[in-house]
Amino acid sequence: MQLRKSVEEYLKNSTLHGARFIVDEDASWLERIFWLICLVASWYASWLLIRASLEQFENNAISFVVESSYRDWDTNFPAIIVCESKNMDRIQQISEKLWGADHDFTLEEVLSEIAFFRGESYHTVHECTGEESTTSCFYSNFSYYAQLVRSSCFDTIKNCEWNDKPFECCKYFQRMETELGICYAINSMQAGMNKGPKLNMYSNRYTGPGSLKMELYTEATVFILGNEEVPTLVTPKTDFLAVGPYISFVRSISKRDIENDEEIRQTSVHQRNCRFADENILDVHRYYSYSACTVQCRKDRQIELCNCSSHLTPNTPDWQMCNMDGLECLNRNYEDLSVIIAKWSRRRGRKGLVCDCLPSCTEVDITTVNDSKDTLYGHENPVSKIELALVELPTERYKRNLVRGKLDLVVSIGGTTGLFVGASLLSFVEIVYYITIRPYSRYIHEKRRLRQPKSAR
Repeated sequence: MQLRKSVEEYLKNSTLHGARFIVDEDASWLERIFWLICLVASWYASWLLIRASLEQFENNAISFVVESSYRDWDTNFPAIIVCESKNMDRIQQISEKLWGADHDFTLEEVLSEIAFFRGESYHTVHECTGEESTTSCFYSNFSYYAQLVRSSCFDTIKNCEWNDKPFECCKYFQRMETELGICYAINSMQAGMNKGPKLNMYSNRYTGPGSLKMELYTEATVFILGNEEVPTLVTPKTDFLAVGPYISFVRSISKRDIENDEEIRQTSVHQRNCRFADENILDVHRYYSYSACTVQCRKDRQIELCNCSSHLTPNTPDWQMCNMDGLECLNRNYEDLSVIIAKWSRRRGRKGLVCDCLPSCTEVDITTVNDSKDTLYGHENPVSKIELALVELPTERYKRNLVRGKLDLVVSIGGTTGLFVGASLLSFVEIVYYITIRPYSRYIHEKRRLRQPKSAR
């Protein structure tokens, strides 16, 4: 009974259009039904528009446009990451230290597979497991032996130049842990501890297109990636150079950046369908990127299948690294771990790794425009020369804009409710008031009235 009185009082005094006619004592039942139908229709129409606004906010809050005001841009050079891929001289030296000059030379293949592990370990499994295994094999602590073999930065990279100005290579090429082993990277967010000196590698209309030159003294893979990306086992061939001795390599590239509106940060990851580098959910690398996410995905799958992870996986504790049994398991499941496939491919029986990884919000588009290589003559040392350059300053870039922000959603909902039912925020506050505070105040007032003597009434 009390609730009914509260509802009637609310409808009589509410700021909602048409509500008071429903409980008007002077109105006929036909008038009341008419206003009830109008009120229900208005609320229903309002709900449809509000639901459409919410769907647009969740699914279509972002738009892409192409900008072409390139004269005002500072274009950052891609991250250049040098990963040693083979060094038989170094393997021979370490093998002699470990097993002596008269060692079994098949152990050099084992050491090579451990140091430059790429998911397969055929020689290691063949030589170090089973009844006919070699007694000199090592069965754990593989990361230690891998670091023994890998060359230092000073033995790998020399004679660096940025825009024809020499700089100290290993002052700016920082150590970087990857699933390919220890690499050396310049202009990468993921390298080192980000505490070392940074080389200004921005290009604009005053500096012209940037150019990086260097000499490598070992066989290596040179990756050209976005500043937050990392080398992986499945990095596309278009994103790296396989460098050998006595060869001069020149690659010209073009680069398109993605610029993000400042308000993009206000949206959820689901809305923009990407992650910023500092929105990291990974433990293998300090910053998020699509490639770093695939490394995490592979590590998780390795642990699921073999209860351990590769000894080259970044930021992996010793107890989690594979021993010989784990290495044999990784080799046995190589096809499941080495290829990334879509979910629908798994349903068709294809082997591979399914990774639910979002792209980076600052992902770049790097395209090879021209590749050339020439033989170097007159060099005693097995050196290779590398030149990487922007073919021209970019003339366009992508811009991610916020089309529907939280303020737009509030304005849309407020306009809709105001148009159809004449409601405001205070209209909904009235509901709470008439259900809670108003009955309580009436009760207190009535209680005080009853306590007063009859003469005072």
